[in-house]
Amino acid sequence: MNNTRITRIDLTPLHVPFHQHVRDLMAGSAGGLGMAIPAEEEWLGGDFVVCALHDDQGRVGWSEVFVWLPETGASPGQIIDIVRGALSRYVLGESPFNVERIAHRMESNVARSEAAKGLLDMACYDLAGRISGLAVCELMGGACAREIPLCALVPLMDTASMLGIGRMFFDEGYRSFRLKVGTGIEDDVERIRAFRETFGAGVRLRVDYNQAYTPARAVRAIRAIEPYGIDFAEQPVAASDYAGMAYVQRLVDTPLMAHESCFSLRDFTALADLGAVRVLGVNSERPGGLTLALRAIAVAESRGMGVVIHNQPLGLASAMHLHLAAARFHALGHAVELFGHIMMEDDIIASPIEYSGGKAVLPDGPGWGVEPDPSALDRYRTAETTTITG
Repeated sequence: MNNTRITRIDLTPLHVPFHQHVRDLMAGSAGGLGMAIPAEEEWLGGDFVVCALHDDQGRVGWSEVFVWLPETGASPGQIIDIVRGALSRYVLGESPFNVERIAHRMESNVARSEAAKGLLDMACYDLAGRISGLAVCELMGGACAREIPLCALVPLMDTASMLGIGRMFFDEGYRSFRLKVGTGIEDDVERIRAFRETFGAGVRLRVDYNQAYTPARAVRAIRAIEPYGIDFAEQPVAASDYAGMAYVQRLVDTPLMAHESCFSLRDFTALADLGAVRVLGVNSERPGGLTLALRAIAVAESRGMGVVIHNQPLGLASAMHLHLAAARFHALGHAVELFGHIMMEDDIIASPIEYSGGKAVLPDGPGWGVEPDPSALDRYRTAETTTITG
């Protein structure tokens, strides 16, 4: 099996609009984005790059990455450019089973570019699974769970509206909630208290500040909600303020998680060494594919930290996140956040992943266990596919 070689890379940029009701909710929310992040542009849908890796026997492995300029700092076109101009040379001619070698060469020769590296890395895993006839989770040691508990996302709105969204998710079976906060300490307390009083001690709550506060104010904000039982607080201060994150973490009992601050494995280890975080957040773009996600989870587990898998992907990357969660289920400690199937108007896979009762079912079959839908790829593409053959 290791004799096979990657001979071609196809890269397709996509834009998938949000459901109209999601766009309406955002338009009526704080800042028009449903979060405290101060971006100015409307957010009307998801931008993605889909990768198809071809081997010398005509088999194809698939992956996708989600990009959003206020956080990722890269557009689909830039992802494609860095793969075409640099990263492709460390993939073409390689075996898709050589993920460690490919990851090492990409890391050694190209700085940052985590989303682009992750795109190629994940496609290698799907291709290796298809060649071997194994699910990707089996390539990582096997599934520790087949049904993955999910966490609901509640956007930043007035308290009554947030409770209404929470009730919808609760009635569907969700028992973990991520609440967007950050418009003021009193507002934050009102929202968190209302959720705890409405849904009781049996639900788990996490909050996301999206960089809303200074370090001193973040300490006061987190201390104010700690009586209501918070699993962790995400990114309370500016992304660049590692010292501020460490200051906050020293002065509050609630574990912190970095998101906008944390893209690479080095970012995570630096934050952990500073005592700035006690929860790791990973996804398909951070720290850059499955190979580095596995390394990051191993570091977190060795330090007794929890792990959160979170993103708003389409079906290819949703399957990837579920395989990662299944294979490392014992190391997580927190429900998985997957929102793409809720936010996007449609998907790009032929058969949907099963979501019910606040859980997702691990797809069956080789690789990710899902197949792309060519008609959906054509419908949502924003430019012609870029083909790279070396």
